[in-house]
Parts: sequence; structure tokens; C-alpha cells
Amino acid sequence: MRLIHLIGAGGALAMIAAGASIARQAEPAPAVQTPAMPTVAARTNSILPNMQALFDGYVADGKMPGVVGAFGFGDRPTLFVSAGRISDDPNAALAGPDSLWRVYSMTKPITGMAAMILVQEGKIRLDDPLSKYFPAFAKMRVLTSPDTSLDSVPAKSQITIRELLTHTAGLSYNISAKGPLLKEYERLGILPGQVNAQMEVQARKARPATLAEFADRVAQAPLIAQPGTKWSYSIGLDVMGAVIEKASGMPFDRFVQTKLLDPLRMTSTYWTVPAREAGRLSTNYVFVGDQRMPIDPAATSVYLQPPSFPYGGAGLVSSARDYDRFLHMLQDGGTLDGVQVMKPETAALAMSNLLPAGVIFGGLGDGTGGNMSAKMGFGAGGSVYLEDGPGGVPAKGTYGWGGAAGTIAWVDPVKKIRGTVMVQYFPSEKWPLRQEVVAALARDVARFHR
Repeated sequence: MRLIHLIGAGGALAMIAAGASIARQAEPAPAVQTPAMPTVAARTNSILPNMQALFDGYVADGKMPGVVGAFGFGDRPTLFVSAGRISDDPNAALAGPDSLWRVYSMTKPITGMAAMILVQEGKIRLDDPLSKYFPAFAKMRVLTSPDTSLDSVPAKSQITIRELLTHTAGLSYNISAKGPLLKEYERLGILPGQVNAQMEVQARKARPATLAEFADRVAQAPLIAQPGTKWSYSIGLDVMGAVIEKASGMPFDRFVQTKLLDPLRMTSTYWTVPAREAGRLSTNYVFVGDQRMPIDPAATSVYLQPPSFPYGGAGLVSSARDYDRFLHMLQDGGTLDGVQVMKPETAALAMSNLLPAGVIFGGLGDGTGGNMSAKMGFGAGGSVYLEDGPGGVPAKGTYGWGGAAGTIAWVDPVKKIRGTVMVQYFPSEKWPLRQEVVAALARDVARFHR
């Protein structure tokens, strides 16, 4: 996503100014070395030399302080590739498998799989109306000119769970809404995300304090399209968090912890980073031209404090090792290390094209992990390739999504290949990392067959 979309058009200059202020004032995070992985690292240098060279080059050229990749091939040990440090501070910890990164929209696939677990349990259905869980959505209105006016007409159908999961509910996003609709989202506090401590002070003045209240406020805002008729990136997965909470009878974050994070032993994935783990947290940066400035320094990060409520669309911090475990579970049809979190048929359904009939996913530019190279659809919280990309990369069936600060994640459940890349800067398209990672991995994989 472009930087301006992170907080809405009206706040871009404030964000840049805040970044400059933080750059002058912040103290560096304490240096804490992450656990060493000598055997895997040594193998990585010989097995994935193109990826290592790519990462080393980015750091050597000053394009990022550090970067970590986790790459899996079947059930062999995950290969980790890393370069640099978790911040520009020369005493910062080396970037590694257990460093912590803001994954932003890579939260969406995790929320999507949490929803699919409830589908498996029979507690929700894909084509349930949203009003079954939040009656305020029973009678929505649809804008006639979404970018310029709040004039509206009645919705022709009700929003469904399927539409929340696939961004086809007609909802918008504070990172992309314009004009009067953006002002309405800001007035209602429909701001499900956090950037830094300074901006959080303002957002909390308008934002609701619970997921249930958030959902009810979303129901007060008009839609940008008739439900089920158009793909439009949205707060759908944040509203999905509220549905999960209501349908499961437990807080959304506890449900995710109980059903996914704990069984998968994802011990470095947090809605709030504990103080004891702050030394592993990276600093997030913003580019103004080619100048990189800290926008959320690790030492004062907004992620060290509890959010207003858990954001199902953009709220998690995770490590390359942890996110790889999530992808590995999907690769293996819902089971990891003998622990099943969902049935194979549930995992397959979640990673299939769930779009309503007649709706096409046209991509989101670099925000999805690169420009579309083949026909794609959309599953539960992430995109899915409906045909092979050039040269078979990515392959048909590949599911994944990216994050606003440059992170990348994908899994090919057929060829059993997966990848996670962790970096930390706005805007994510500043460098062509996402495209170059795919190319480097393809070159490294090609070496296996020589």
C-alpha cells in the first residue's frame, strides 16, 4: 500500500512530520541477540545463495536495516535467510528468525483461518447474513458516488460472512476511503490499526473500545458498493473479528490464541508485545524520498501497549519462524507436528476461490506481494492463484497476502513450497523486494534440479 493510504489522505503530512520528530527524539532499543541457528544458517548460505545475495545487497545498499526470510520445502527443516539488524542503531540485535515485525495485513489470513475453524465447527456458515450476529447490519445503504458524496440508496441484499472474508461486502477502509466517506469513518472512529504512539493518542479519542461497538459503528456507515458485487479492500476482516467473538462466545484474541497460536506453538506472535520481548522488536521506518526515518521506534512502539481492541485486519506482530509455522500448517492441510487445527477439507476450502459468483479480483498493485502475473481469486483473508504465473511461479493454488510495512507470505499447498519475508518500512512498494524475492527463490529452486 502507498504511505498515504495508511491513515487516509488527510493525515499523510502529519505522519511524515511525526516520523521526523521521532527520528530526532527516540532512544535506540536495547540490544538483545536472538538465538543462533548455526546449522540452518550454514545450510542456507549454500542452498539459497541467490536469496542471501539479494538480502545482503539490500542491506549493503542502505535500503533497509535488516531483513529475514523463512522458506519451506515440504517437511524439511525451514531455511532462514537474514541480513542486517532490526534497526539502524549499530548496537541493535541482528535480524533473525525470532526478531519481531509488525505484519499488518498479514493478520488477515490468520483471522480468515480462525473464521474457517468456526465454519468447520458449524458455528457460522459462509453464506450466513452478517445481521445474524449484528442486527444493525440488516438494512444497509449504498453510496451512489462513493468518492464525492454521502448520497445513498438501500442495499439490495445483506452482507454475508463470505463477503467479509473476501472483501466483497461493500465496506471501505480508512486507508483508502476518500472525501465525505473518509470523514465519516474518522467521525465514527472506524480506525482499526495503529502506526505510532503519537497518532494513537488521536485515534483513541474517536475509536470504540470494544469489537462489538466497532461492528455496530461500521453498520452506521454507508457501503461503497452493493454487497457481493465488487472486490474492494476493506475492514471486512476487522468486522470478522467481531463475528468470531460473538459466535465463539470468547474474546477474539483469546479464540485466535486458543485455536491457532497455542496449538501451532507460535510463541512469538502478539497483539501486544510484552516488555520482556521489546529487545526483539524491530523499528518501523518511513521513507520520505530516499531518506529513511523511524516512524515507530522499538523502544517507544505503540505495539508495547494494548490496542483499543484486537484488530483482525492489521493487529499482529510476529516472527519469521512463527509465521512460517502458520504457513506450514496450511501447506500440510491443517496439521503441524501431529497437531490438527483444522481438517484438510477446511484448509482447502479456505485457500480456494471464495468470491461470490461473477466477482473478479483485480489485484491491489504491490500491496498484495507484487503486480498480478496471472488470474487470481480470493480465499479466506488472502489471494489465491487460479492459474500458473510465468514459468509456473507462483503456481496455481498459491495462497497468501502481504503487509503494509513490506512483509510477504505465501504458501503453495500443491508443490508444498512456502515463504515468509519480514522487513519494516512504509511504503511497501518503495523497493521491488516482493518481485525480486520470487525471482531469487525461483533461481535457487532451479539449482536443485541441475
